[in-house]
Amino acid sequence: MFTLRSILETYRSVLVLDAASAHVHAGWILSDSSSRWSKIEAEASSGVFAAIQELSVDPAEVGAFVFCEGPGSILGIRTVATAIRTWVAMSPRPVFSFRSLELVARTAGRPGQTVICDARRQSWHATAIGHELTLGPLRRIPTAELPPVGLITPAGFRRWSAPPTAVPLAVPYEPARLANALAEIALLREAPEPDAFLHEDPAYAPWTPAVHRAPEKSS
Repeated sequence: MFTLRSILETYRSVLVLDAASAHVHAGWILSDSSSRWSKIEAEASSGVFAAIQELSVDPAEVGAFVFCEGPGSILGIRTVATAIRTWVAMSPRPVFSFRSLELVARTAGRPGQTVICDARRQSWHATAIGHELTLGPLRRIPTAELPPVGLITPAGFRRWSAPPTAVPLAVPYEPARLANALAEIALLREAPEPDAFLHEDPAYAPWTPAVHRAPEKSS
């Protein structure tokens, strides 16, 4: 795990991209701790590039990339990951990732609370906050197994499942806090192959090719 400060000391500049929510966040951070941020409400396919353009940043000049790997909008996260993979293929740079619920826990959480966001099919991504803001593992939990109290959720995240009986408190989602309040906290992971976070690798059913045959006629 890495801090943003240590990455800036090594690579001098960082482009942060986050499309996990209904907004696209982009940040341009330099080693002198100065930063500029853009927040655009748009689909990631256009919003990512609009946000970068608003910052007047050329991806070719970036020292390192930082992106949100989720949980959140899979389409948005993978749009960002694809863009970063393209830029890194043209000019190799290091890539680091952070997780949305860990960001929320550090910026808006309190011990005893659980940060959640929708995982579809009546299940939720969840991270429990312990003593001194220690974070439990990121898990996927059915609605019925969520804690009865102390739920918080990042504002602006899309939701498909019905909310639990204990409706979570919506709290601000602020990736820009990475540049100041969270700069010294080890929240970043190396991500040499940027992609969306998955709890487990996808499993595929084996397929055995067979010659197509017409159905037999019933007698």
